[in-house]
Amino acid sequence: MGLVRLKIKGISYSQTQNGAYALILNEVDGDRKLPIVIGAFEAQSIAIALEKEIKPPRPLTHDLFKNFSDRFDIVIKQVIIHKLVDGVFYSSIICKREKAEEIIDARTSDAIALALRFDAPIFTYKGILDKAGIFLKFSSKDKDENDDSSIMVDEILQEGETVEIESGATDSYTELSIEELNKELERAVAKENYEKAAKLRDEISKRN
Repeated sequence: MGLVRLKIKGISYSQTQNGAYALILNEVDGDRKLPIVIGAFEAQSIAIALEKEIKPPRPLTHDLFKNFSDRFDIVIKQVIIHKLVDGVFYSSIICKREKAEEIIDARTSDAIALALRFDAPIFTYKGILDKAGIFLKFSSKDKDENDDSSIMVDEILQEGETVEIESGATDSYTELSIEELNKELERAVAKENYEKAAKLRDEISKRN
């Protein structure tokens, strides 16, 4: 199964889901796009890495990892989005130190935030792109298809059957029943979305 190189097309904010952003990856030699719904922190970190002129006064978490790696001569060679299970993308960071190469499991948003800081290429497998890649359709009001601000998370969620939700897309769980909250909690823990799990636990505690 061949690898397909991806580039970052942009980040868009959801108008309907509080705190949800869409990271849009585009295949280098094609028109398909891979949308990943991420949280505000990850979106901010990726956006800062994309804007080379923006320098935060103190290092962000991904900047700290980069500084740590530089100090110990660790280089990220590439990032591979290698698996898609139940709507969750799994990624690997291929690192090299001296002559030793290591593969480290990572959330896709973290892997991409680091890839940007190391100028490392991003890849996925053709089968994943065949399954989850989409062709975004633009309405008549979107005259410039290259305008990333016109790509809304809500359009992506409607177009694509598969997206990865790495952070809680909404902070409101008041309409869910206790049973639904517990199921959501189990799913959040299984997907290692601990921020969402904490919010769900808080809501469950209020009901008890």
